[in-house]
Amino acid sequence: MHEPPDPKPPAEPPAPRSESPVPQGRTRRFLHLGRAVGEMAASAAAQGLQQLARGERPALQDLMLTPANARRLADRLSTLRGAAMKLGQLMSLDGHGVLPAEFAELLAGLRDQAQGMPATQLTQVLEAEYGPQWHQRFKRLSFAPIAAASIGQVHRAETHDGRVLALKLQYPGVRRSISSDVANIALLLRTPGLVPTGMDLAPLLARVREQLLLETDYAREAAQLTDYRARLGEDPVLWVPAVVPEHCTPQILATEFAPGLPVANWIGSAQPQDQRNHIARALCRLSVREFFEMQLVQTDPNIGNYLFDPGSGRIALLDFGATEAVPAARVADLREIGLALKAADRQRLAAASMRAGFTAASDPPAQTEAVLDLMLLSGEPLRHVGPYDFAASRLVRDVFDQGRAQVMGGAGFARTPPPDLLFLQRKFAGSFLLCAKLQAQVDVAAVFGAHLQEGASTGDSVGGRLAEIDPLPSAHTLCQAKP
Repeated sequence: MHEPPDPKPPAEPPAPRSESPVPQGRTRRFLHLGRAVGEMAASAAAQGLQQLARGERPALQDLMLTPANARRLADRLSTLRGAAMKLGQLMSLDGHGVLPAEFAELLAGLRDQAQGMPATQLTQVLEAEYGPQWHQRFKRLSFAPIAAASIGQVHRAETHDGRVLALKLQYPGVRRSISSDVANIALLLRTPGLVPTGMDLAPLLARVREQLLLETDYAREAAQLTDYRARLGEDPVLWVPAVVPEHCTPQILATEFAPGLPVANWIGSAQPQDQRNHIARALCRLSVREFFEMQLVQTDPNIGNYLFDPGSGRIALLDFGATEAVPAARVADLREIGLALKAADRQRLAAASMRAGFTAASDPPAQTEAVLDLMLLSGEPLRHVGPYDFAASRLVRDVFDQGRAQVMGGAGFARTPPPDLLFLQRKFAGSFLLCAKLQAQVDVAAVFGAHLQEGASTGDSVGGRLAEIDPLPSAHTLCQAKP
């Protein structure tokens, strides 16, 4: 069961990755962020003076949230790694509707773009976890990481018995730095013009801190991965690499090596439309299964967490540190919202969103109406008959424009929804953004249809019916691949 495809070397070598030691200590890490703020403020001041000289009256937020400042911030966060970088990743996705599109897109470059550890620091981690004779454990281990993100970096290794592994090594000191990083980011977000006035980020930052502490617990991630793999079961398209416990330590998570290319390779390049559709459809189907059938959601829709093997059509799912169980009551809340969106029933949506916590009786009426407007707009693909063409749609741009207008107009953020809802919302939002980036055509209504029917209950097994609406491109030989 769950036997992986035969591991092969990457089709192309990974791009050279810059290296730098992971900064440790609150003061040192705060100085990195302080430099970022200083650089951003200096840039804003220079641009402001230029615009004033032309007789313009620029808004402070527009001066701060520029592509140049996004690059400066991304560079600093990619050097820091840890919680600071993770928060930048969250801003890149959740910033749609708050941050300018260009700013959010440049911060999105943080995903899987951290600087790697230098060889000396990497060796120190290996020796600390495996002992001074660590090199005898493997037949070969590549010192060049195949991926580097906020919490750790991944290396390809081969055991003496021929097994190919992916080793995720946690950056030294990253767990100890989480609380101070979150506190430092909270100070950064007070910079005038960086986030909308009145936006209460305290509950979200507390939830992020809690989530990051969980993500640095590799024993927990191994257990979550194993549970997720069991709940997913046999799937003709989706595959989860198994944990290899004998090579795991508190700071190293070892799994089977997953062949394939990052799904990011299918974005912004001339890949076949049927493969784009196949990837998008499978990941939408996965989101539906996670919420309504498995009740276990990987809440980080980082595009670097998916590898596509064009030869077999299979998609490997990676990184389960942000996996969360979803209570049956929350599933029922989300189903009711989905039913209201599908029917474009504003009254039903108002009741469902209040029960879930997206709105509250204490919210200003303008905020409530603005939230409902945005939700109804986001539900457009659910109401579309047939494949929804994300390439031709203006949905992502319209949601951004409407959300930003509401925030800047003062209609939003008198109260933020429960943090767990925001993390779960990221999954669906991330799936839709991925479809848009892939320029895919997906029958979203059909993917959700089996679960968005009156009388459907939590845990209904509809995997077979969902598979029927996920046909494989004719060029693939997936039916002959190992399950």
